[in-house]
Amino acid sequence: MMKILIVGGNGTIGSKVRDHLSKKHEVITAGRNSGDVNVDMRDGRSVKAMLEKTGKVDALVCTAGEAKWADFDAMTEEDFYIGIKSKLMGQVNLVSVGKEYMNPGGSFTLSTGILADHPVLMTTSAAMVNGAIHSFVKAVCLELKNQIRINVVSSGLVEDAVDHYQDYFPGHNPIPMKKVVNGFVKSIEGAGSGEIIRIYDNC
Repeated sequence: MMKILIVGGNGTIGSKVRDHLSKKHEVITAGRNSGDVNVDMRDGRSVKAMLEKTGKVDALVCTAGEAKWADFDAMTEEDFYIGIKSKLMGQVNLVSVGKEYMNPGGSFTLSTGILADHPVLMTTSAAMVNGAIHSFVKAVCLELKNQIRINVVSSGLVEDAVDHYQDYFPGHNPIPMKKVVNGFVKSIEGAGSGEIIRIYDNC
């Protein structure tokens, strides 16, 4: 049984991952305003405070992070910083600080999405951030010590978010939540590192 910390564990994807992993592992959830512990992953000091409370873990999973969706012509510099500080640097913070609280042989699993490879309208910022995370994972896996692994799960439009996002993704087949969850299981319970676990359909 592993001790697994899920940042964003009460969200659309995080809650499904949490429910599945809880069947055989000890799961701790974290969020800005909900969860067993609170964290603002944009702030490395907040990440450290969270991990001081949880203690060492065997896996740290992130299903959180935001980025601005808007027409490129309407985007300001500050709009781009939303995604850079939250989804990108937030996940980098989890790894940079979290590696000191990871048991040997443990793993990080980050989250991105299909926009890294197949962007749609109004997603310049989100696509940029997702692509940066993919590059980060492929590079940092070469330097993590103590057999610590890192992967990223990149999913298409998930079934549970279709009602909210389907108009942005014309012609995209929704991804069953079971497939998305299995992407996280592959990262956490498998042996791979530096992988971008893509879960796409018809792209």
